Amino acid sequence: MSSATTASPGARKASRAGDERLSGWLGRLDSPVTSYYVLLSVSVVLVVIGLIMVLSASSVKSLVESHNGTPYLYFRKQLLFAALGGIAMLVASRIPVRGWKAMSLPILAASLLAQLLVFTPLGVTVNGNRNWLGFGSFTIQPSEFAKIGLVLVGAALLSARRRSLDRVKNVIVPFLVPCALVTLGLVLGGGDLGTAIVMGGIIGAVLFTAGVPRKLFAWGVAGMAAAAVTLIVTSPNRLGRFDVWLGKDTDPYGAARQPLHGRYALADGGWWGVGLGASREKWQWLPEAHNDFIFAILGEELGLPGTLVLLGLFCVFALICYRIVLRTDDLFVKIATGGFMAWIVVQAFVNIGAVIGLLPVIGLPLPLVSYGGSSLMTTMVALGILLSFARAEPGCGEALSAKPSVVRRTIAVLPGRRGRD
Repeated sequence: MSSATTASPGARKASRAGDERLSGWLGRLDSPVTSYYVLLSVSVVLVVIGLIMVLSASSVKSLVESHNGTPYLYFRKQLLFAALGGIAMLVASRIPVRGWKAMSLPILAASLLAQLLVFTPLGVTVNGNRNWLGFGSFTIQPSEFAKIGLVLVGAALLSARRRSLDRVKNVIVPFLVPCALVTLGLVLGGGDLGTAIVMGGIIGAVLFTAGVPRKLFAWGVAGMAAAAVTLIVTSPNRLGRFDVWLGKDTDPYGAARQPLHGRYALADGGWWGVGLGASREKWQWLPEAHNDFIFAILGEELGLPGTLVLLGLFCVFALICYRIVLRTDDLFVKIATGGFMAWIVVQAFVNIGAVIGLLPVIGLPLPLVSYGGSSLMTTMVALGILLSFARAEPGCGEALSAKPSVVRRTIAVLPGRRGRD
């Protein structure tokens, strides 16, 4: 006799109730507002984790550099950037898709103009890269804003030529030449190979999502590889980093200091970490502990669970972007979403890969987590644009508008209000 016939009525009822709960949970995942709320939640959690880790990782550096001995010097700046980025993300999420199409070219043009200014006396050189503008104690990285423009312009141009993308010339002009070529040229002119690699990932994702001929990818990879090799062999700083990565240079007081102490931090953290705020490597052993190597401090303090949670959040972000691509009929939204996903995922992969020794140290921040105003704010703007795309999913805007606000729900349950109704 089968187990189904021998099961008690209570067991069958409990099983049906469990199946109904599972069906209801899966049904909520298929809701038109799922992409919006999951993307918003992942963004907020990553920013909060970043603020906590910047506070911890920069506390010693703040004590050394501040005039009044405060451990909050860098944290306060990052908190300000996060607040401004949150406002920008909210505004960006409310701009309709047609608005982003219209603003794509002005955004790229303005960012390229700002990028040109790095070659003037306003430009600032950091670690061999001339990719910042300095205004007193305030610096800004125009190439971060160029990423947004590159994604939006690529999506606008390629979606407008959707019926003729099988012709290579319609892809090359005007997206690859001049838009992508000029953008990459200005960034590489400043020596910023890391940002150029991320932009290469953006261009590849935009072309792939648009469905362009595959032979373009082969030419693109060859061109990027040639440019990367040229920049490496012509820069003693980059050659030194590759020697460290290949194991030729193991001097703990030279170029190998940062990657070695990054791995020491992860090793010290072990399985469960030494505890939040208890890092040893941040006591001026690990350079850029609050910036490029903040993942090492997170692993040291929060152990393997902390690193897996962070990796899981980036995976969820990628899945939600993929969901938006699948659920929209707007080719502009598909292409732009692919570009933004590649930007954040590729940058996170390169940063984490450098920390764990999988890749050479290139000097890229961990998106939403590392210290840096330009990176944080532009990434949050990109997330706001993705939220705008999520709102444009079929049924999402209507569902969000139909949901009563928190204030209205609170007022509705007040005793006086209930009595008058």
